[in-house]
Amino acid sequence: MLRLTLLYVFLRILPEEFLVIFAVHVFSKTVINVKKYIISSIFFIIAVYLIRLLPIQYGIHTIIAVVVVIVLTININKISIIKSIQASIMTIILEFVCEGANVFIIQYIFKADVRYVLNDPSLKILYGIPSLLIFAAIVSMYYVYLVKNKKLKEVIDGEII
Repeated sequence: MLRLTLLYVFLRILPEEFLVIFAVHVFSKTVINVKKYIISSIFFIIAVYLIRLLPIQYGIHTIIAVVVVIVLTININKISIIKSIQASIMTIILEFVCEGANVFIIQYIFKADVRYVLNDPSLKILYGIPSLLIFAAIVSMYYVYLVKNKKLKEVIDGEII
């Protein structure tokens, strides 16, 4: 079970999970229906919170969260199953790469002890901001690229138009 503070939920989980659902839309190249996006994001935030409370080993919660993202984006956002799976996996891989870059930044640029940082909830939030910003920047740049090149597709009733 992971320790979760209210501050961590609002400053890390909330923006990160909204960003994950956004990234799945971007990587699946589907236009965002704002109402469905917000509904699926809220369900995902609740699911991630509950998953992190489970007494399971670290890492297993990520696999469960990927399954939840896939189910939500298929059922609520009507993204096809193949695109949802591909986009979810791409999103999680990108998130892991950003976290890895962040650990590098913490260790070699900030010269901080990673174990100490990850054990202190306040420091974990503070030092986690760069990975979230890197992740958001990459997804946003790709979204802007797709919009400029008109590569986003509308999804109506599970069919791509």
